Amino acid sequence: MAGAPFFMEWPAPPSGVVGSPELLEEESVMALAAISVLGVDLGKNVCSVVGLDGAGKVVMRRKMRRETLIGLAEKLPPCVVGMEACCGAHHLGRIFDAHGHDVRLMSPEYVRPYVKAQKNDERDAEGIAEAATRPTMRFVNLKSQDQLDLQTLHRSRDRLVGERTALTNQLRAILLERGIVAPKGRRKLEESLVALMDEQGGEGLSSRMVLLVEDARAQWAELDRRIAAFDAEFVCWAKENGDARRLATIPGVGAIVASALVAAVGHAESFDHGRDLAAWLGLVPRQFTTGGKPKLLGISKRGNKYLRKQLIHGARAALPHVAERDTPLGRWAKALMMRAHRNVAVVAFANKLARIAWALLRRGERFEASGMPATA
Repeated sequence: MAGAPFFMEWPAPPSGVVGSPELLEEESVMALAAISVLGVDLGKNVCSVVGLDGAGKVVMRRKMRRETLIGLAEKLPPCVVGMEACCGAHHLGRIFDAHGHDVRLMSPEYVRPYVKAQKNDERDAEGIAEAATRPTMRFVNLKSQDQLDLQTLHRSRDRLVGERTALTNQLRAILLERGIVAPKGRRKLEESLVALMDEQGGEGLSSRMVLLVEDARAQWAELDRRIAAFDAEFVCWAKENGDARRLATIPGVGAIVASALVAAVGHAESFDHGRDLAAWLGLVPRQFTTGGKPKLLGISKRGNKYLRKQLIHGARAALPHVAERDTPLGRWAKALMMRAHRNVAVVAFANKLARIAWALLRRGERFEASGMPATA
């Protein structure tokens, strides 16, 4: 050690180690080759990435922009890539999948138990990587671009329906404050507005309120037009899609429910049984069992709220007609209505429709009222 140069009483490193681009690049390549599991905590611009080797040891921990992450997908040997199923995950997942990686998307609530100590982006990425290796973890299937486009159309339609509901509620409040009670129902409200504004000339309203109500009616008409355009697009799509045509043979399932189901679950490959799809939609009782004493509460209301709402609306419309028919499903529905409250029967029928939909998607069959499914 006598001849070695010293720096602040520590021996200097060998020449070429500190800051050597060649050695750093070699170490980076070795680290990438050792990665078996890649955990990605997604951000809008910057993502945190943690790589684990075959033994579960962290061999890489860094932050990178989305463009750099896409480049990493090309350089990285095929491995398991874990991400939370959030905004942008399906896009990046398809990119990693195209390069031969095993992409595993997970619900954030299932990843949370694997995050250790204090929460930060690096810990989140490490927890995601560890959760992706669990054999009992429930994964989310990658959605295609067509599925995402269709799901976006449904969400846009749902937003317009919400705006229309808020607008009609405001109109009711305006009229009620001036002593005019509108009847229940959207169409009856529309008829009462025609009588009030067109036939009576806004009797009982000030000139300013007349202008306001007329403006709200114009907005209402425009929202109706835009919602009808979405409905027409769903009908056209459902006629061209084989899965949607099969689903439309189920009582209470129309173009909106059929297209929403296909957009959300595809061929239902994520679910081993029909009851799993019903549970994912939140159409099963919430369980609170302890000490061996089972206790069932109201439905769990988990999963896709929009799809659950549409299934329940369809079940409410179809249940009386189905119960009148002398078929296996009709006899079951009739017995259900005799022993349960109407609302309970409607939700139970929606649960049944979800199970039937799973069977048709997985087996490629059409629904037959006789109870014997026919091959499409």
